[in-house]
Amino acid sequence: MAKPMPAIFFGHGNPMNALEHNAWTDGWTEIGKDIGRPRAVLCISAHWYLPATLVTVMPTPRTIHDFGGFPRKLHEVKYPAPGDPELAHHVQSLLSPVEVRLDKRWGLDHGTWSVLRHVFPKGDVPVIQLSIDETQPATFHYEIAKRLMGLRDEGVLIVGSGNLVHNLHAYSWGRRQTKPFDWAVRFESQAREMILARDPESLIAYEKLGRDASLSIPTPEHFLPLLYVMAQQRDGDQVSFPVEGFDGGSVSMLSVRIG
Repeated sequence: MAKPMPAIFFGHGNPMNALEHNAWTDGWTEIGKDIGRPRAVLCISAHWYLPATLVTVMPTPRTIHDFGGFPRKLHEVKYPAPGDPELAHHVQSLLSPVEVRLDKRWGLDHGTWSVLRHVFPKGDVPVIQLSIDETQPATFHYEIAKRLMGLRDEGVLIVGSGNLVHNLHAYSWGRRQTKPFDWAVRFESQAREMILARDPESLIAYEKLGRDASLSIPTPEHFLPLLYVMAQQRDGDQVSFPVEGFDGGSVSMLSVRIG
């Protein structure tokens, strides 16, 4: 039996990482080399956050440039990964009785392609996206994610793309690197301990973790993809943090690999 695919949470950060080569993007490239070629990728991105659960079903998803104020070169990037309608229908079935609608309009947003163009630069691995239902609590997302665990045995790489710490109000927009805020460092450290201790319950209840957590997670969309990845952990799975660091003082670039 083939070894199960890992599940990986990527701190994707600034969209410009799609074009840049730095410690974070180099780390993403190494992850791709290490895990090999999956059958397909199922990505839960912070940037598909709306009041429904949807899965992309188109055979050729478009590259979505869901941002503004960046250079034209970034807007011209196309990530040519095909879709996988069969996998989309399979995901819909696995998540039943949750209503999962098949979507032909979305595509691949920058939370997905800005990372994957480093992990799988040829763009030849099929990719589908699963939306995050903004009306549902963290517990809902963790519990439905458990139903996807079997996909790892089918060669599917489950990816969560967001940021463990994501506070753009505190972000330093200048070009000079800024020392991370103490509260950001403390919360990331606390979260790492919970991940290593296999304590998802505490992270699911992140709103009860105090001021550091509330500053690190002012809104949940960049945090919830982590729960989809944590839900994939099995007995014996190793946990590692292959990419780390802070951008702009208030965005954690931490990656979390399960398996």
